Amino acid sequence: MEYTTPNFTKDMIHTHKILIPNMAVIQFSLMQAALEREGYNVEVLGNCGSEVAQLGLKYVHNDTCYPALLVIGQFIDALNSGKYDLDHTALLITQTGGGCRASNYIALLRKALVKAGYGNIPVASLNFSGLEKDSGIPLTAKLIRKVIAAIFYGDLLASLRNQVHPYENRHGDAEAMTQKWIKTIQGWMHEDKYYSAHDMKRQFEPIVADYATIPVTRTPKVKVGVVGEIYVKYSPLGNNDLEKFLESQDCEVNLPGLMGFVEYCVANYTITQHLYGGNAIVAGGADALLGYLDSVGEAQNKALRKHGFYAPGSFRELMKKPEGIISLGAKMGEGWLLTAEMIELVEGGYPNIVCAQPFGCLPNHIVGKGMINKIRALHPEANITPVDYDPSATRVNQENRIKLMLAVAKERLENGGKDVAPVTAADLAGGTPKVETAVPAGI
Repeated sequence: MEYTTPNFTKDMIHTHKILIPNMAVIQFSLMQAALEREGYNVEVLGNCGSEVAQLGLKYVHNDTCYPALLVIGQFIDALNSGKYDLDHTALLITQTGGGCRASNYIALLRKALVKAGYGNIPVASLNFSGLEKDSGIPLTAKLIRKVIAAIFYGDLLASLRNQVHPYENRHGDAEAMTQKWIKTIQGWMHEDKYYSAHDMKRQFEPIVADYATIPVTRTPKVKVGVVGEIYVKYSPLGNNDLEKFLESQDCEVNLPGLMGFVEYCVANYTITQHLYGGNAIVAGGADALLGYLDSVGEAQNKALRKHGFYAPGSFRELMKKPEGIISLGAKMGEGWLLTAEMIELVEGGYPNIVCAQPFGCLPNHIVGKGMINKIRALHPEANITPVDYDPSATRVNQENRIKLMLAVAKERLENGGKDVAPVTAADLAGGTPKVETAVPAGI
């Protein structure tokens, strides 16, 4: 049986409300404003909870990609809610292309929609890979620039919030500041301003300076980085509110920016041409775009460092991190980027890392879990734990794995960074872990 839904057409921009699954919360809220200014009636979905996953399981095979299961469950849950005019509702989903199950999301979604009785709902694709040409969102240069700006501004706000929130003297100051700037930047998008590279470079400074006015007391805390598959890494639905859980454990959280993944996708055009051959003109254009993005990113990092905040190196510097560990030709899933981000986090003072990945995501098991021993050999201070997310994994088990990692991190913090004995589940069950003997670094 063939499962088909109507193609998304340009006319639907003016007649349909377009639902978007949530992922990176701050960045997507700014992207929504960018799309609205260009005439789209869009809504980023906020429905979460166990019922979303259960709906996904009902209409998608449980062995498929966990992010696909959640996104499809979120869509169907929204359509079931009765909030929308189903004759004038469309769904928008992103596609990266390449050797990843995410490239099949639309086929899975269409099949699920037909089975759920929503075969009349059109599905639109947002991609730069030439996929779904008949159902794609029209991408104008102006819209692309605004989406890029939304990601840069969103990454900056997320980074600043995470660096201020654990240390704020008055609880809620960092969140209030973030909401203030989200509304301000949404206003810029609606007013059609401050989305050029020149404007962004000028606006980064006052944003960072505003966060620097929040009174803080910087007591030593465990610093935790989060890497992984793109959806599970950012989505509170996908990772069971991992960021909030880490904050509840009195940690400072570093979530590398979404723009890093965008630059990774752009850089791969050049890497492919260099390693395997291909269109040199396309590769040259990609390299020029990467230079443009990196120049904006460097301006952002400069503003952060000026006011005493942590900032990573440039993307081109990040590309050098995996040398001798993994080839840049490893481009499936998050590929070499995942490995590079772990190295950068460790070297940047965030040695405790949660590697979040969907169970069965082979590319990310290789470039994530498979690289841990090598990274530990090069950086003995690295304290990395991989955590699988899938329908059968319980939140309690996931959080207990993370608590084991945090127990080691807290002991190291109390011991001035020196290594401690490994912590076991039995230690946790008995209360606060006891350190009996020191062990060599990296064990």
